Amino acid sequence: MDAEKADDKEISLPKKRTRRTCLEWFKHYFWQGQELRESEAEAVRLMGEESGEDVPWARRFVVRYRRLIGFAIPAVFFHFFWWSAMIKYNAWHLFVDKYFMSITMIIGSMIAGMTSEGGGAVAFPVMTLAFQISPVTARDFSVLIQSCGMSAASFTILYMKIQCEWRALAISSAGGVLGLIIGLDHFDRMFDPVTKKMGFVTIWFAFASVLLFLIIMRKGRVYNRIQRLNFLKGVVVASAGFIGGVFTALVGNGLDICTFSVLTLLFRVSEKVATPTSVIWRGVMANDLSFEALEFLAVCMPVVVLGAPLGSVLGSHFHRNVLAMLVIVLDTVALVTAFVVIPQTTSLILMSGALVVGGIGLFSIIAYVGRTIHAEDEKNGDAGEVCGDATTTSNSDHDKVKDGDA
Repeated sequence: MDAEKADDKEISLPKKRTRRTCLEWFKHYFWQGQELRESEAEAVRLMGEESGEDVPWARRFVVRYRRLIGFAIPAVFFHFFWWSAMIKYNAWHLFVDKYFMSITMIIGSMIAGMTSEGGGAVAFPVMTLAFQISPVTARDFSVLIQSCGMSAASFTILYMKIQCEWRALAISSAGGVLGLIIGLDHFDRMFDPVTKKMGFVTIWFAFASVLLFLIIMRKGRVYNRIQRLNFLKGVVVASAGFIGGVFTALVGNGLDICTFSVLTLLFRVSEKVATPTSVIWRGVMANDLSFEALEFLAVCMPVVVLGAPLGSVLGSHFHRNVLAMLVIVLDTVALVTAFVVIPQTTSLILMSGALVVGGIGLFSIIAYVGRTIHAEDEKNGDAGEVCGDATTTSNSDHDKVKDGDA
């Protein structure tokens, strides 16, 4: 009898949880699959289930190699005009003095394609802090280079039919144009370059801090789009775009991360959807561009039109927490670099500390309001369009489709 009880006790023990292998861990976080629009997701399903036997060869080729095609078309387009211009004007000498930015933008362009930070997040601090280039030139170059790299990355995202929040894209862009105009006309002359840079890095470090906390604590659903978009929510998105436009006028970057912060914190849109949404909007609205910025553009364009689309292809497969951690790491590195390189005064340290504390408070309030809205939706039984990744539950036609096609 005692032996039988012992056997029963052994049977009732819970099974040990199996640990992921290194390959399984890598695939989960870095090759999870893409968020595709429904039409493309259905095409991928047909290719997987029917081996493409009943699909025309042209369609089969386009679906199977859509990543390579989406990467190659903008690269060939931009390189055609770049080689033509460089040969005509014999401008190869620019690489002698400015090659360092070509090397810098290899990393910068890939980061721009992968995340909501933009190439300016790398270009601006490197140019102003490491190479002592004029902040005006750095700002103009950041905006110019994004007009090329982000146009290429946007084409790649659109061609691959990666899911985006198109309504937020349109609304935030409208607010961003207004913010950019007002920022260039009024706010740009109100602050010195050091104050601009320290203000930018401290505010977005505060956002990174709140985002890290949410990654650790966050539970529940995330969505593919803003749920029940109304006038008030549209005003919030437009306001975020306006503030981002002002930041872009000051330091050459900002609208993308502003849009990303509101989508993720307030509306709980998945980082896998918010990231390509923030990438696509980036364009250029230039005024009195410095000639040196155009020279930097000439030596960096052939690099960024390859790196940004490649970053978009790779980033579209990352787990949403990986995309969020990239933003957190970049914002932290930018803050540390600024404190190390920029000579600090008492007033500058106090301003930076106040912005970090105030920013954490502001973004925490935004996150709290988003959580309250989400809890009210779940209480009313309205789950909306759920993003089905490894931490959520899929129950909608717009859910994520795991793309296992190479």
